Amino acid sequence: MRSAVWMITLFFLLLAGCSNEPAPEERMSQYIKKWNDKEFNEMYDQLTADSKEKISEEEFVKRYKTIYEDLGVENLKISVNKTKEKVEVKEGEPVKLSFSASMETLAGPVEFEHEASLVQEEKEKGKDWFVQWDPSFIFPQLKEGEEVRVISSSPKRGQLFDRNGEGLAVNAAVNEIGIVPQGIKDKKEEVLSKVTELLPVSKENVEQALGADWVRESDFVPIAKVNPANKEVLKELLALPGVQKREVQSRYYPLGEHAAHLVGYVRPITAEQLEEQKGDGYSANSMIGTRGLEQVYENELRGEAGWRIQTSEGEEVIAEKPAKDGRDLHVTIDSTLQTSLSSQLKKDKGTAAAIHPLTGETLALVSMPSYNPNNFLFGWTKEEWDAYNNEEQGAAVARFNKLYSPGSAMKSLTAVIGLETGKLDPVKQEDISGLTWSKDGWGSYEVTRVSERLSKVNLKDALVTSDNIYFARAALSIGAETFESELEERFAFGEELDFYPFPTEPSSVSNNGIQSEGQLADSGFGQGEVLMSPLHAAASYTVFHNQGDMIQPYLEKREKAEPSYWKKESATPENAALIMEDLKAVISDPNGTGHIPEAKGIELAGKTGTAELKLAKGEEGKENGWFVASNTENPRLLVAMMIEDVKERGGSHYVVPKVKSAMSEYLKQN
Repeated sequence: MRSAVWMITLFFLLLAGCSNEPAPEERMSQYIKKWNDKEFNEMYDQLTADSKEKISEEEFVKRYKTIYEDLGVENLKISVNKTKEKVEVKEGEPVKLSFSASMETLAGPVEFEHEASLVQEEKEKGKDWFVQWDPSFIFPQLKEGEEVRVISSSPKRGQLFDRNGEGLAVNAAVNEIGIVPQGIKDKKEEVLSKVTELLPVSKENVEQALGADWVRESDFVPIAKVNPANKEVLKELLALPGVQKREVQSRYYPLGEHAAHLVGYVRPITAEQLEEQKGDGYSANSMIGTRGLEQVYENELRGEAGWRIQTSEGEEVIAEKPAKDGRDLHVTIDSTLQTSLSSQLKKDKGTAAAIHPLTGETLALVSMPSYNPNNFLFGWTKEEWDAYNNEEQGAAVARFNKLYSPGSAMKSLTAVIGLETGKLDPVKQEDISGLTWSKDGWGSYEVTRVSERLSKVNLKDALVTSDNIYFARAALSIGAETFESELEERFAFGEELDFYPFPTEPSSVSNNGIQSEGQLADSGFGQGEVLMSPLHAAASYTVFHNQGDMIQPYLEKREKAEPSYWKKESATPENAALIMEDLKAVISDPNGTGHIPEAKGIELAGKTGTAELKLAKGEEGKENGWFVASNTENPRLLVAMMIEDVKERGGSHYVVPKVKSAMSEYLKQN
């Protein structure tokens, strides 16, 4: 009998051992896999009936998705903690299994260990194990009824400084004007009329601000920030009843319109930009660099936002990463020179680039007409906004990295090529009579020079008087193929200027190769299809200061101002020195095109240029005036300036005094 009982017991034990009933470890592993794959709907299917009563599937899925998206969760990794001991299963009791979780979030890495309870429940297909879920599965700090909060902290934006530590873009305490409603009861119309007269804000916007739901009679209602330069305006505003101020932080551009195209500005991020920059830490309230240095150095200047992940009650911090302030940047620009050159160009459409001829430090980059970048922060008057958007004036366009016909400023480069190829004898006198010259077979095409005073012209004479015929003949002697290849090899025509942060269009000799002798002749004195940027023109003239080597301009300040070179051996030291002496004569010789006005006490070398812009030969066209000049005693400043439409203002002679005035002012102080 005992033997029979033992056999029956053994049978049922074997039957139980062969059961297909799932183990809790197996179900937990399946749950973890779905969790890692963020399959939240399928995770919900594995919850206990009790858990499902507390949270619906829609709420469960939405909660996980929202939290993980808001926190920027990446590299999610959940794993079951393995134990040496076998999991003991007791009828009617939950099984405890521990797991580890790790992830990357906006606030840095989050890691935790937690314990899950699995409960065996009877289903249609038999018994199975289900997860007893609660909010602590998301983060152990979360209690029932609590939410996750993400709080950001803004970094201080890095500032921009010139070579002397003067601010170009700074974080400043500025005054914000506001109105206290109870202070203007009897004089509302009068106060609002005066406020909108003094500030670039409409009466409609002011009334809308005063009528907001939150406003009480005693509240300060902010209206607009006041540009720190407008001290008189602030004084007038504060004299009005009910008008008060408070100090707030703002970006500020001390040089205003004098450096707008160089520095750029910040403005509120747009919806499109926010979408493009998704995942980079921007929010709908972010300011973003737009144009100029503010845009190019955006990543360095803006810093990194700080983030704190905490429970809704604020008692538990899940993760925290402090804000990292942006990096301050120092550039080689000299604010005094920048302002001086800008002031010289204020009534013109033009541009100027100034560099140190021995080091390549960029001292100024000017473009006019301009705009005040502070207006993007403090508001625009209608007149200012209309001027900014006037396409014909082009106030929004930076001209210093664009291409222009260089005119006679090109002649110094033609001279180098002629000397280096042996096609030009500097002392040989060319017989040139009259104002025009045409080669046999050219028909009606002819080259015109400025003056017929000289009938015997050598290289020095040709540079001093800017003789087109001399340089047209020189180009013809050199030949089209050699002329183009030499400009490419010696002066980097066709090469992009490695000038971070402003990409500059490559200068060019022609559109599709020089097609005729007439085009070659014109190219020799900077007409035809020759195009140069002001910055490239300035760099090319450094050849005459550096024994024939061409400097590479740069903008970000270095610990030591050591030069680097764009082209080595553009000219021999002898030829570079020879042309330098001739360029000095352009200024010192009473017949030189750059002589008037005299820059007393300063020795200069330079070359004028007038580029005629016309669609066809014989047509009347506009003229752009050039002057490229540098000081020769203790060389430290080289300026290339171009002004558009100078035909009725004396051509390049309109440009010369502007450059000399700015140079004299700078050199006397430096």
